[in-house]
Amino acid sequence: MLTRQRLFEVIEAADGEDRYSHIYDVFMIAVIIVSLVPLAFKTEHAVLTVVDKVCAAIFIVDYLLRWATADYKLKRSGALSFVRYPFTGMALVDLLSILPSLSILNGGFKVLRVLRMFRALRVLRVFKAARYSKSLQIIAQVFRNSREPLLVVGSLAVVYILVSALIIINVEPEIFNNYFDAVYWATISLTTVGYGDIYPVTTIGRTVTMASSVLGIAIVALPAGIITAGYMRALEEETAEKEKADDSREE
Repeated sequence: MLTRQRLFEVIEAADGEDRYSHIYDVFMIAVIIVSLVPLAFKTEHAVLTVVDKVCAAIFIVDYLLRWATADYKLKRSGALSFVRYPFTGMALVDLLSILPSLSILNGGFKVLRVLRMFRALRVLRVFKAARYSKSLQIIAQVFRNSREPLLVVGSLAVVYILVSALIIINVEPEIFNNYFDAVYWATISLTTVGYGDIYPVTTIGRTVTMASSVLGIAIVALPAGIITAGYMRALEEETAEKEKADDSREE
């Protein structure tokens, strides 16, 4: 008989040599990929509608199974785990990725059709793949462990964008009609993208742009270095844990 604990082990990301868990992970990743296919088409087709219905039904079952084993996931016994689970990060992603399809499954969610943004919310299904991939889970853990330095760098980038926007809107008032345009320019200059739809024409404005682009390279490079260092550290820790586990089995 399949117990709730065994069910939890199967639906969670495969760990070790659990064959059924691996099969479930591969199956769910395939369903996620297939569920995104209808988003590539601007018009609705009967086949695509069926695909979306089937995928949504699978996601609903997966969501209910995870909710039913929430006490194992949160490592807390009692009813509080089942109350808390729907408000956890990945559970919210699951729910938001399912809701847009419910407007197709039945007429009770017609209000969702009014907001076309709910169709785009199905893209959130991409993030569901993080449940079934150890590599993606490691990357997510790296972001969690590095959140403080990343927040510092992010704050620095925001301040830099706002200050640069203030400077350029005063240097080039004829080109930048409002502060939003200046913020937009500062953002694409910081990232060195440079679309060229808004650009300064005076010598002072161009000098500010050059300084912004040069400093932007340094600011953009900082998060990449932080994430890379964190990822390498996480891989080393995982390797050490595997070696320790192998040594324990040999003993």
